[in-house]
Amino acid sequence: MEALIQELVETYGPSGEEAAVRELIKDKIKESVDRTFTDNMGNLFALREGPAPLLMFSAHMDEIGVIVTHIDKEGFMRIAPVGGVNAQMLPGQRVIFKNGTVATIYHEKIKDRKELDWSKLYLDGGAASLEQAGERVRVGDVATLHQPFVNLGKRYMAKAMDDRIGCAVLVEAARRLPRSLPQGVCFVFSVQEEVGLRGATTAAYRLKPGYGFAVDVTAVGDTPEAPLMAVSLGKGPAIKVMDRSVLSHPVVRDLMIETAEKEKIPYQLEVLEYGGTDAGAIHLSRGGVPSGALSIPCRYVHAPSEMVDAADVRHAVTLIEKLSALQWPSTGTGDEG
Repeated sequence: MEALIQELVETYGPSGEEAAVRELIKDKIKESVDRTFTDNMGNLFALREGPAPLLMFSAHMDEIGVIVTHIDKEGFMRIAPVGGVNAQMLPGQRVIFKNGTVATIYHEKIKDRKELDWSKLYLDGGAASLEQAGERVRVGDVATLHQPFVNLGKRYMAKAMDDRIGCAVLVEAARRLPRSLPQGVCFVFSVQEEVGLRGATTAAYRLKPGYGFAVDVTAVGDTPEAPLMAVSLGKGPAIKVMDRSVLSHPVVRDLMIETAEKEKIPYQLEVLEYGGTDAGAIHLSRGGVPSGALSIPCRYVHAPSEMVDAADVRHAVTLIEKLSALQWPSTGTGDEG
């Protein structure tokens, strides 16, 4: 699974430009499902046929990035965020464009670090003029952070763990599913989560699932002077109770907890006071979908080097495998459209 994670996190795929990630996942999962298909938004669906209620597991393919807004006559590029990017984390970082062009981020002279905002940042791709810069990059091009995958022993570090680690978990879970399942299961790899849960919105509307699950990362409270939060690396995946986008449905939450305890899978309970996941869009689809989320604890979310625990990842795969094999109560919906 480590090789799969590395391929996924190192693949270019900011919001709206997820094609390379989609093709990689499609190739990795196609032998584990009955069929794959896409929609007009670019979401990838990997379906195991079966009766209702359909279970929808969603992990988003996109990552945060920066978009070029202006190129001056000396070839320096001004940028704006795509997704939740912290400007103060960027100086000195490298970014990479779809065509392979690499640039570094720096800032104008400032008297105080507090003055550092997007208006002060620029990209330097080594061009000496507007003409040279324009041969490689144009206004509207999007770059992502340029950081390699690193195995730290029991933990992994890379950019784009949010949410390529969720994608890896779903691919591996699909490989482990038994041939016969009590209901249909669809693994959805969604687009544009980082800019407003957009892919999950259309995916859930199309599928009409009986139950919905987001598989994403969550923040932790185990680093020095971190905000108090009952989630740590290495203590198991987190079963979401609440975030800013969803209150997990009691049936979904309780069945996840019961399954983890029955199968002796370590887990944590997550109450996130900010942020959201695809579950926020799924549960509001059509007449409503009972939904929840399984979260991979992650240090330094939306930073250049995000960190997850290998054991948490493995336990997340096992829990999704077991949840898929459960007989879920009927909800009156679940036919794939």
